[in-house]
Amino acid sequence: MRHPKLAALTVALTAVLVMPVTQSVAQPFPFDPGSFGNGSTGSLGGDDPDIPIENTLPQLSVTTLVDGLDHPWDVVAAPDGAILTGQRSGGFFVRRGDNTTGPVSADLSDLYAQSETGLMGIALARDFAQSRTLYTCQGFSAGGVTDVRVISWTVDAGWTALTRTGTVLPGIPVSSGRHGGCRILAAQDGTLFVGTGDTATPSVPQDPNSLGGKVLHINADGSPAAGNPNAGSPVYTLGHRNVQGLAVQPGTGRVYSVEQGTSVDDEVNLLTPGGNYGYRPDRLPGTYDESVPMTDPVRVPGAIAAVWRSGSSTLATASAAFTGGAAWGAWDGALVMGGLKSKELIFLRLSADGRSVDAQTFGLVNQFGRLRSVTPTPDGSLLVTTDNGAGDKVLRVTPTP
Repeated sequence: MRHPKLAALTVALTAVLVMPVTQSVAQPFPFDPGSFGNGSTGSLGGDDPDIPIENTLPQLSVTTLVDGLDHPWDVVAAPDGAILTGQRSGGFFVRRGDNTTGPVSADLSDLYAQSETGLMGIALARDFAQSRTLYTCQGFSAGGVTDVRVISWTVDAGWTALTRTGTVLPGIPVSSGRHGGCRILAAQDGTLFVGTGDTATPSVPQDPNSLGGKVLHINADGSPAAGNPNAGSPVYTLGHRNVQGLAVQPGTGRVYSVEQGTSVDDEVNLLTPGGNYGYRPDRLPGTYDESVPMTDPVRVPGAIAAVWRSGSSTLATASAAFTGGAAWGAWDGALVMGGLKSKELIFLRLSADGRSVDAQTFGLVNQFGRLRSVTPTPDGSLLVTTDNGAGDKVLRVTPTP
């Protein structure tokens, strides 16, 4: 199968692209899943034979909005048309509504950026248009304390500077930077869901007193949200390995998490308050044992099965969003994820009850390298960040029926 080669985009302007470049990308017919045992050159999702692969995805038009980045972890679209992203190693960049681009100043002097941890999730407050408030989930190191925490900021009307307004939630564990999470989802009611990693520490996913390997649910002031299983704790669900995607399904309010597997089984999970999703890597005493199942109902009685799993060839799923708009055709309302190792977008059509997958398909396979964050916009397009190193981009991906 041949894929169109994409022309290199060479831009020099303080590491950001000023003029957008648009191209249409034909969707290749999916490869034979059996052809890629390690998933490194374009994988095809789960190995469940009951989930059909449909070659019905619309043609995708791709525009480069920002270029010259280094591992942009997340991207958000503001009501005024601005698009904000941040590099894992530090630094915010914006494309404003008038198409001017550039860095946004912010005090990141206490950023802990090591291995997989750094400046990670970004979310706009639900009242952003009035408050100009946004949140980041980032590594922190100062005063002898190293952790991952949720920080609140305000941004000026011109998108020139972010001002830190407080620490919303400290104490999310980190160790060596591995499995640092960390995704933020701003719910309609103003609360925040936060997906965290287990720091590659054996006891963390099943420890109810640790904020690692969890999905947390908090108010904007950091206090536990109403409806948490333990009223005094921010823990909403436990038994996770490394939650990198969170999304609410429109029309149902169902919250889904996406997490990266070991050598098997990236997962999509439908979250239930108090649910245990079955990761317990402490089988060998004192050892982080990644040979255990991602969901282990034997060692974790009552563990909740995944809605979808990648099977024996992990894709390194790294985000979650829902498509919206008639232009998506049969994939309107699908869950879409970025694939790092598989270098593609993965689309899942969920069942009516949201507990299984009826069909799957794939987009941008091997076109832009590793794909991390996927963020929906009001016009139905998706903002997608690449994760290849120097020269990374923020892309706008638009379906063209």
